[in-house]
Amino acid sequence: MKIGIVGLGLIGGSFAKAIKKNTSHSCFGLDTDRAAIAGALAQEAIDGEIRPEELGSCDVVIVCLHPHQTISFMLENTANFKKGGIVIDSCGVKSSIVTAVEEPLLSAGVDFLGCHPMAGREFSGFAYSVDNLFERASFIMTPTERTPQRAVSTVSALAGETGFAKVVISTPQEHDRVIAFTSQLAHVVSSSYVKSPSLMKQAGFSAGSFKDLTRVAKLNEDMWTELFLMNREPLVREIDCIIERLTEYRDAISGSDAAVLHDLLRDGRELKELSNSQSAGQ
Repeated sequence: MKIGIVGLGLIGGSFAKAIKKNTSHSCFGLDTDRAAIAGALAQEAIDGEIRPEELGSCDVVIVCLHPHQTISFMLENTANFKKGGIVIDSCGVKSSIVTAVEEPLLSAGVDFLGCHPMAGREFSGFAYSVDNLFERASFIMTPTERTPQRAVSTVSALAGETGFAKVVISTPQEHDRVIAFTSQLAHVVSSSYVKSPSLMKQAGFSAGSFKDLTRVAKLNEDMWTELFLMNREPLVREIDCIIERLTEYRDAISGSDAAVLHDLLRDGRELKELSNSQSAGQ
């Protein structure tokens, strides 16, 4: 297949490198950042550069842009995609993307499939892309009743070739509900946690737990602002839930209620153990 990648940042660049490393497909890149194109060519992550009007030569186009950019690019280039070809995105929200682009693309004879590679780093840009970013990661696909099975099968096979350990099928709505908890809430908590006045006094006092909890505070605020607001209802529900739970811990500690605190900690441990056992069985 001939694959086009729009946006050669961390995710797009890693897709290009993984495709070139693991498959026999040809891979072409499109990016307004000349340094990204130059880097991708120099590292042989792509076979060449492609212009928007040339996307019709690609069997599959992977759009790896921020959410609003993704929507704008797809709508502006609807006529440029190959009729009968497949277009996928890589955004961390799905309902807003699918709602905005599925109908226009299908009307133009282009199959769209919402996707989300569950992988990343606390860095951005092509310079940080790697050919093994997706190893041991899940690849989420959110087909609708209008998505042809051919598109699902083609993209699923490509994900496996690229190195993903698991393909997960979901609806756009379920994806957004679950991702609000597993990803977005973690970024909100991490960003909030580092705002303690104690942050600048942690040197020499921090270890693994501090590193784990603060890692994703180093985020791209432009992209995550878009993601949070495009998924605001599920995310607000998760924030409300953790505020309620934190209040229980605060009240038990403030009131020196050892019995309640013990039960809260036990419940948390048991839930984590249950989650681990379920994950291991899947």
